[in-house]
Amino acid sequence: MRIKGGVYTRQRKKKFFRFAKGSYASKRSRWRQVIQQVERSLRFAYRDRRDRKGTFRRLWITRINAATRQHGLSYSRLMAGLRRAGVLLDRRSLAELAVADAPVFQKLVALAKQPVSPSTSTR
Repeated sequence: MRIKGGVYTRQRKKKFFRFAKGSYASKRSRWRQVIQQVERSLRFAYRDRRDRKGTFRRLWITRINAATRQHGLSYSRLMAGLRRAGVLLDRRSLAELAVADAPVFQKLVALAKQPVSPSTSTR
C-alpha cells in the first residue's frame, strides 16, 4: 500500500500560513504568494534585528548631545572629557542619566569640563 505525504504537507503549509496571517490580501491565502511573503518577511526581520542596534545608538547619542549642549558643551568634548577622567559609562547609561537624572548628568558634564593635568595625560 502506498503512503501519501498529505498530513506532513498540510502541517508544513499550516505553519507558513500562520506566519503569513497578518499579510495583505492574497499574500495570506495563496500558497505561492504566502511562501514569497514569509521569506521576504523573515529576511527583513533578520536584517532589522541588526539595524535596531545602530538605531538605538543614534538615539542615545542624540539625547546625550541635546542634554550636553544645555550645559555648554558638545557631545564629542563630553565623551573625550569623560574618557580622560576615567568614566567608563556606555552611551545607553549616559542617555538614561540625561533623561531621568539631570543632577547626576550635570556632575558628569562638570567632570568632563575639568582641564587636563599633565600627569593624567595619555600621550
